[in-house]
Amino acid sequence: MKSKIILFFAVFVFSVTFCHGQDHQSVPSASQKTDSTQQMLGSNLTEDASEMTQGHDNTHQVTPFDPAATAIHHISDANVYTILDIVTIPLPMILYAPERGWDLFSSGRFHSGHHEDGHEAYNGYALHHGSVHKVIDTGFPMNGAANISGFSHKKETVKGKVKDIYYAIHNGKEYRLDARSTLDGGILGGGLTSFYDFSPTKNVVSMILVSLFLFWAFRKVARKYKDNPENAPNGLQGFIEPMFVFVRDEVAIPFIGIKKYMRFLPLLMSIFFFVLGLNLFGQIPFFGGTNVTGNLTVTMIMALIVFVIVNINGKKDYWQHIFWMPNVPVFIKPLLAGVEIMGLFIKPLTLMMRLAGNISAGHIAILSFIGLIFIFGNSGESLGGGVIGTALAVPLTIFMMAIELIVAFVQAYVFTILTASYIGSAIEEHHH
Repeated sequence: MKSKIILFFAVFVFSVTFCHGQDHQSVPSASQKTDSTQQMLGSNLTEDASEMTQGHDNTHQVTPFDPAATAIHHISDANVYTILDIVTIPLPMILYAPERGWDLFSSGRFHSGHHEDGHEAYNGYALHHGSVHKVIDTGFPMNGAANISGFSHKKETVKGKVKDIYYAIHNGKEYRLDARSTLDGGILGGGLTSFYDFSPTKNVVSMILVSLFLFWAFRKVARKYKDNPENAPNGLQGFIEPMFVFVRDEVAIPFIGIKKYMRFLPLLMSIFFFVLGLNLFGQIPFFGGTNVTGNLTVTMIMALIVFVIVNINGKKDYWQHIFWMPNVPVFIKPLLAGVEIMGLFIKPLTLMMRLAGNISAGHIAILSFIGLIFIFGNSGESLGGGVIGTALAVPLTIFMMAIELIVAFVQAYVFTILTASYIGSAIEEHHH
């Protein structure tokens, strides 16, 4: 069982590391997020480069506070790990461009500041809103460090489509940045660009930390059971055992069957405690306020793992009920087969969307409630308004955090029970 659990985490973390770029560019609201968060940096988002250079100094003009954009920014992934927007922990950068090969360095080279905007470029790469971009305009220093005074944003028509184009400002001149490479084939707005980013991000680091904690916790509990098998569970045992027994007795056995559930129990336990651990870790604001299970890439990899396991273990009856169901008129079978085939892919899609949507919505709601303080206080200009905003924000935030705590357990349970139900239907021996 231990080897299966370790294999699950290894495959999962590697897959998300490879595919994490989708979070930055392929989310439909990415341009809205960048527009609004640029406003928070004091940029007016015009094509005037002189205005954009004010993004990192103290003379910029403050524009109205946008709580939605702030929330989206704080739940997005990044190539740096920021705690309370005060402490910045650099992460390894692993970048590849066909024309120059591999670049390996620390994200500390970017000297990131407010909202993870880099003050310096390094080897032709710049950090903007926590995401690394490659400078593609000629004339920009491509070796070593280069000062970045700000970033600008324009909407330009490319091949008949209006796209968001970003520029880094160096010595008063704008240099175009290439978008992140994503694997969505352009469906959600992304696509392959001039470089590839294999760097571990904040979400990947969070998954590793949670995985290590879970490994330590289960090793400790297992040792206690081995050393004192007759003693009643206490401490960490008392917290884990009820959930373990619940998943086994109320999820695995009813849906998979008493004779076959042990084969899939490591997978179900890994999913339940991994999702629960990440959800609870994201509730701790001073650990970076991560939004791992709210990231579509993360939930997509989990859904794909479930999809593969379910269909690999599918029995003959399972496939027969999909392609040529028995006891059904022949002229109806092709129509039903089309519906069943769609269902094969809709199931993992719902797994992916449900978990990501619920977790992201909770984080956005909490951060938006906190934004009431700045809205009513007119970004610090009105003390009375700030007090009113605080009086509204505090109880709403506490209430929402309590709801989020419940959702953390519920979503782990829902993902696990749906996985068990899909596996159970695939391996069930049907009786006609």
